[in-house]
Amino acid sequence: MIESATVWLLNLLAVPNVGLTSVFIVSIVSATLLPLGSEPAVFAVVKANAALFWPAILVATFGNTIGGMIDYGLGYGAKEAFAKERETRWFGWLQRFGPKTLLLAWLPAIGDPLCALAGWLKMPFWQCVVYMAIGKFLRYVTMTTVLLYVPDGFWRQIGSWF
Repeated sequence: MIESATVWLLNLLAVPNVGLTSVFIVSIVSATLLPLGSEPAVFAVVKANAALFWPAILVATFGNTIGGMIDYGLGYGAKEAFAKERETRWFGWLQRFGPKTLLLAWLPAIGDPLCALAGWLKMPFWQCVVYMAIGKFLRYVTMTTVLLYVPDGFWRQIGSWF
């Protein structure tokens, strides 16, 4: 049952069939506390159609920022869950640097909890959203540009392994 659900989800999110919708959904989900990366979806869409470079970057940024806003909202209402976080350096950085810390919201394993902690600290919502969006936009531009410079033969070789 789980296997068929996984296949169904992967077919639903298949990049060639869905394109920017797929990028949007994957970007939202990957920005929550669920372990999923959105860069492969962005790269696949751009690789399939280079004219979609900027639309894919903007859609991914928008979706990932919405996911960060969801994390912010979860943190806003989860004071008890983050009571132990007071001793962590992330908590101290958030208190010291404020919403600007959310420029790091793009970092794997660190960014999503930062968004949640910002909500828990009740930092100014729209300032947090702006900094989240800037960091996430820069990540997508950088990652997608770098991945486009990898020779096609490399991706074909990786694909042949699966």
